[in-house]
Amino acid sequence: MGNYMSVAILTDTNSGIFEEEGQKAGISVIPMPVIVDGKSYFENQTIDHSQLYASMRRDCDISTSQPAPQTYIEMWDKLLGEGYDEVVYIPMSSGLSTTCLTAQQFAKDYGGRVIVVDNHRISLTLRESVYDAKALADGGKSGQEIKERLEQNAYNACIYIAVNSMKYLVKNGRAGRSTATIATALNIKPVLSISGEKLDAYKKERGLKKAEEVMLESIANDLKARFSGFPRERIVLGAAGTLGCQEEIDGCMSALKGAFPGYEAYYNPLSCSIACHVGIGAIGMGISIKTPMD
Repeated sequence: MGNYMSVAILTDTNSGIFEEEGQKAGISVIPMPVIVDGKSYFENQTIDHSQLYASMRRDCDISTSQPAPQTYIEMWDKLLGEGYDEVVYIPMSSGLSTTCLTAQQFAKDYGGRVIVVDNHRISLTLRESVYDAKALADGGKSGQEIKERLEQNAYNACIYIAVNSMKYLVKNGRAGRSTATIATALNIKPVLSISGEKLDAYKKERGLKKAEEVMLESIANDLKARFSGFPRERIVLGAAGTLGCQEEIDGCMSALKGAFPGYEAYYNPLSCSIACHVGIGAIGMGISIKTPMD
């Protein structure tokens, strides 16, 4: 035990892990900034989901940004000052945000004591990586060993997400206004996929119910093909959304658990920073393969 390293695990709210949950799990969490009508808020500190959704209904100008470098530098200093030997920071995929690459540059000043993981994940799949990292740290793995294991397992995950409105896709430059107008008139709901580096258009369906069926079919196909070599105990199914009531959440989970009985499955609200891009009424479903512990 003389070589045991005390390793702190740090992520941000893009993972769907918020401060209260993080404190209980021994995971440090940076709140993501959300900008409403030019004013900056911080997720689960000065803005929550209900406040964000209310702002969306009022048609406020809403966006998000990466954390200021000083934010995670201060957190690294705090954790190292508390006696941790190393800090492992797990932000969202470098293919979806510049946060990871920026943090990697600043981490160079810490002589190897701050390790930034480019896990190529977001939301549900990032959440599983963070908990895997915590288990590895508790098992005595060093920060570098945790980084290597997470990055080796990074692409063993996928997310499908159905968007209720194309408004925010247009705002963020992922869809044209004419396309969105036609889609709204015909009740077409885009199904997007996230697998590693980027957000891609996957399919377009009429109505959210059909879009949900497409997501369930896609997960079934992935389990039979792409992830067929993994034992069931390493497979986690998740749903996340910007749903408006418990009845909608229960319906989503009933569909997921009904389609895949016997699998570990759960629902988690989409972070405000992701909700800024997909709007109200979006629902995602995904698969994560747990990182090997041995």
